[in-house]
Order: sequence, then structure tokens, then C-alpha cells
Amino acid sequence: MELNHQEITSPARDAASVLMLRDGAQGLEIFMLQRHSNSAVLGGAYVFPGGKLDTADTELDPHRHLDQARDELHRQLAEPELDPARAGGLYVAALREAFEESGILFAQGHGGQAPDAVQAGEQLRAGASFAQVLGEQSLQLTTRRLVPWSRWITPKKASVSTQRFDTRFFVAAVPDGQDAVHDNVETTHSVWLRPRQALEDYWARQLELAPPQIMSLVQLLRHDSVQSVLEESRQRPPVTIQPEPFDDNGVRTICYPGDTRHSQTERAMHGPTRLRFVDRRFEPVGGFEAFFA
Repeated sequence: MELNHQEITSPARDAASVLMLRDGAQGLEIFMLQRHSNSAVLGGAYVFPGGKLDTADTELDPHRHLDQARDELHRQLAEPELDPARAGGLYVAALREAFEESGILFAQGHGGQAPDAVQAGEQLRAGASFAQVLGEQSLQLTTRRLVPWSRWITPKKASVSTQRFDTRFFVAAVPDGQDAVHDNVETTHSVWLRPRQALEDYWARQLELAPPQIMSLVQLLRHDSVQSVLEESRQRPPVTIQPEPFDDNGVRTICYPGDTRHSQTERAMHGPTRLRFVDRRFEPVGGFEAFFA
């Protein structure tokens, strides 16, 4: 991973991402995608499905295609300054990106029947818009399956990207009867991993991770099932993380709330409060075991 030192002057763009979870034979697993090496954002890194909010996401007919009112979605995000249409759009963006990048369609037809995700995928690849796909099958997006988890705001001092995002991370159990797979366009590989295994593979340099993904995996280490993750996330508002980069004796370092160098003194999440860019990757002070502190 290459480090970037640019000052970013553009405002953070709204985005959404989904931590898609399942219960595996050895415990909790998360679905991860490898971004295409030519991608302008995190090329080659492993990420969760997600992307930028589109105008069309905020314009999707909520009465026809959402299973919850926008006001309720707005309440769940716990961002009073956000208007309900934009809040609803962030849920739509998360579900649209999950469908586009992994083929998982969080939706239901009349009477609660499962969608034909394969046919919907074919329509999307043929050029249909997401709204058209939903309309063809008379589907409602199952926003109830998404639970707000965290909010990450890219700092103005760049580290791994020259673009800024205000990304809402959601957690969700993958619907029964659907198989997640990478799209072979924006992403080139996909894998289900236990959170600890993902961090071990990162430490062994078998995959690349950016700081938000690293720290999100650290948060999942405390859970052994999908239900445990969902229960915790429903009992608290999503935490907001605004990393603050600084140079520590010539080493680029990112600190998080609760760190002595961060402007927010109260911790917002478990694990290390800072990551240092050493030998082309981000590491916690104290090495691998510090992920579990």
C-alpha cells in the first residue's frame, strides 16, 4: 500500500458500506472483496461492499421500494443534521452497492417472497437501473436487515486516498438462499473470512487492508455470531470516527478517539488507538497482539 501526503481540499462525499456477515462452521465470518488493482480508490485492497451515494438513491420511491419510512431510517442513523431523503438514500446506496458488487439482493416481493437475484443481476448487467430492476420484480428493499454500525469520515490530510468520504457502515446477515460473489469488474476476488483470520492474513501480507477495514475487523473480534453483532449494534447509536493523522518522528501515524493525540478524549471503539505506517502497511504500536488489546 502506498502512502499519500496530499492535503485534500474537496468536501467528503457521502458513501455507504455493508459488513455482510454469516455464521460459519468456526464462528462469525465476513465477506470481503478485492478491489481491482486499477481502481482509483484502494486499488488491490480488500474491502466490504460499498460505494458513493448517487442522486438516484435519494429519488427511489420510498412507498413502493422501501420497507421502512424514511423518517425511521433517519432516526436509526442518529444524524439530526441529515435530511430524511438523504438518510433513506444512504440505505439504498448500501443495498445497491451490495447487489452490484456481490450479487446479494436484500429485497422481498409481495407477501415476503424471496427475490430472483440471478434474474435481477442479469437485468442490471444488461443496462437496467437499480430502480428498474426493483420495479420489474415489484420488490421492496429490506432495509430492516441493515443496522447502522459506524461512520468514518476521511481526514483532510490524506493517507491512502486523495478522495474524502463520509461513509456509513452497516452490518447485515446475508439472506438465506443467496451466494455472494465478486463482480469481476470493480472487484477481482472475494472471500469469506473470520475477522481474526483476515487480520492474520493481513499481518502475513497475504492481503491488503486500509485502516477503516482493519479497525472494523478489530471491532468484530469480540463477537462469535451474527446475532451478537446485530444485538450490540441495535443497542447503541453508530459511532463516528474521524481519524487524525500526524507524523511521529517521521512515521505517518493515524490516531483515533481516546488517543492522547486525538482531539476527542473519549474512546469510541475497542483495540489500538493509533496505527503507524511501517514498511508500507499500517500497524498498531505493540505489534499484532495490540489488535486484541
